[in-house]
Amino acid sequence: MKRPLSPVQFESSVHANSQEIYLELVELSGHVVGKGTWGATLRANCLYLCALLAKPGHRCRFLQGSSEITPFTPLAALDLSLGTCIQVVWLSSPAAERYASSPAFAAIKAGGRVVTWGKAECGGDSSAVAALLKEGVVQVCGNCYAFAAIKADGSVVTWGVAEFGGNSSLVAPLLTEGVVQVCGTATAFAAVKADGSVVTWGDAIYGGNSSAVAPLLTEGVVQVCGSGMTFAAIKADGSVVIWGGTAGSGYFSAIAPLLMEGVVQVCGNFNSFAAIKADGSVVTWGVGGGDSSAVAPLLTEGIVQVCGNGQASAAIKADGSVVNWGDALYGGNSSAVAQLLTEGVVQVGGTSTAFAAMKADSSVVTWGDAAGGGDSSAVAAHLMEGVVQVCGNAGAFAAVKADGSVVTWGVAEFGGNSSAVAPLLIEGVVQVCRNQEAFVAIKADGSVVTWGNAGFGGNSSAVAPLLAQGVVQVC
Repeated sequence: MKRPLSPVQFESSVHANSQEIYLELVELSGHVVGKGTWGATLRANCLYLCALLAKPGHRCRFLQGSSEITPFTPLAALDLSLGTCIQVVWLSSPAAERYASSPAFAAIKAGGRVVTWGKAECGGDSSAVAALLKEGVVQVCGNCYAFAAIKADGSVVTWGVAEFGGNSSLVAPLLTEGVVQVCGTATAFAAVKADGSVVTWGDAIYGGNSSAVAPLLTEGVVQVCGSGMTFAAIKADGSVVIWGGTAGSGYFSAIAPLLMEGVVQVCGNFNSFAAIKADGSVVTWGVGGGDSSAVAPLLTEGIVQVCGNGQASAAIKADGSVVNWGDALYGGNSSAVAQLLTEGVVQVGGTSTAFAAMKADSSVVTWGDAAGGGDSSAVAAHLMEGVVQVCGNAGAFAAVKADGSVVTWGVAEFGGNSSAVAPLLIEGVVQVCRNQEAFVAIKADGSVVTWGNAGFGGNSSAVAPLLAQGVVQVC
């Protein structure tokens, strides 16, 4: 089995009672992040939910050998003759973070060392904190101008443009331990601590100042999601707290009573949010995807995932169908491919102006702005089968296939044209990551291939020797 990047391994065994399967979630470090017994009649979505507890707000894919395990795969279909190891590959950050991602990259190596490149002033140059990034880093989050790294001891290291989160000195005493998640808006950061409290810093207008809701963030927060301008926190009681950007607008106040309980997931695009409730219904607010009234009857139940781009949103239902709303030109109208979206969709990703849906048969369907990736006709033959991941940046898509090759389309300068590195993308790729205008492919041997806008990290030649092996995660 190929070595994945940033995986969690499932060591599984079937109990004597064939109706139950016992599973342990084990990181490469050996740390067990979850374990339990599931009924063999269940589908793999229960495993996804368990795995995602390890990294709230992130997405992942499961591999058994070279085969993809989707949320709809019956547990009874797991082929244990291939071994007891099921691999989970953590994918790129949530779609909203496309608008809160740096024009630089940060790679974490096997020992927890961080290597950075791209636009120097926005985090591509981490020399000021290099001593703190030599080891022990377990997660890195970027916004449009800075990075924040969580270390194994729960402390946080920041660098980049000072006023936009690169300088966290004002809250430094609160970031020395206990941090379990960091996410960003375009110019600020929010850190969730193990005690359920939240610490914020950076641009006050974009969420760096949470004083207006401080009493609500002292405990009980289980996840924070950032849009381009605003933060939304989910609390253990299922309520939602928002601050920054559009928090004080009438968009949120109008639906606030619907967010007092039962929320299990929040997804943001640049100016709006969608909250999924425990009953499978969706509540939306904001601008550009915030008004879902046109499809409201389709959002009352069964929603399992929502993805937003700059001006539209797409929701996957439990039956594998897709519901769209927002600006028609940006993917809010999928009528041109509607027949392909009535069943079997397991993942939806986006650029700033288009969407791509991956289906259970590993094919890909695209719609929205043609130039921004909505038109994949030039590579359609390569997207009919075998796709295991689709990743979108501001204007282009990159798809990883089961054979380890990569297919790209969309704005050429943003990575839609990968011909310059094509020989390196024929095999061995296990994950693709992105920032605003470039892509990074991580290969099974731990090496990295980059393309897209050179100034945004598409050219990594300055640090190439450090990226030849051992890379396990890229932000």
